[in-house]
Amino acid sequence: MRSEGPVLAPTFRSRLQGDLLALVLPWPDREWSISELAARLHAPLTTVQSEVMRLIDGGVLATRHVGRSRLLRANGDNPAVAPLTQLTLMTFGPHSVIADEFADLGADLVLLFGSWAARYHGEPGPPPADIDVLVIGDHVDRAALYEAAERAERRLQRPVNPVLRKSSTWAQRDGDPLLNEIVRRPYVEVIGEAE
Repeated sequence: MRSEGPVLAPTFRSRLQGDLLALVLPWPDREWSISELAARLHAPLTTVQSEVMRLIDGGVLATRHVGRSRLLRANGDNPAVAPLTQLTLMTFGPHSVIADEFADLGADLVLLFGSWAARYHGEPGPPPADIDVLVIGDHVDRAALYEAAERAERRLQRPVNPVLRKSSTWAQRDGDPLLNEIVRRPYVEVIGEAE
């Protein structure tokens, strides 16, 4: 039985394929083992291995052996990889890019919400026009947060809207209508765990 493509980008075979490409393509010099990818994607090793083989056969990924290990990276010799990387960043890449750009802020929790998160979780609707990011932390510098958002905007080629809240506000979110709405709707954890 053939499954439908993900709502976020039906040009991809599956959400797993999109997530895998979002991990590998933006960093062409980074090498991954299949077990590393499976762990990061929280997916069965055999499923990731099958997807990786399709991408190697299609020339999207390059591979080399080091001892008994097989290392994978983006295939920079394939001219189709650059535009595929951009498409991947615009569709499945926001959580990888946000994780990368917001990593040094000292936040307790970073999550994506709004239309991108809804499409990522399969809710139908128009393509997301922006990326909404919730940042929870008591020692997050607001200027550094906005700089991280600007870097992410350049990479994703769409607006990134950060919202900063203190840890105490997250712990007692009943008084914050935005936080109540965020937890009722689909969201994607990027750094930390929401519960």
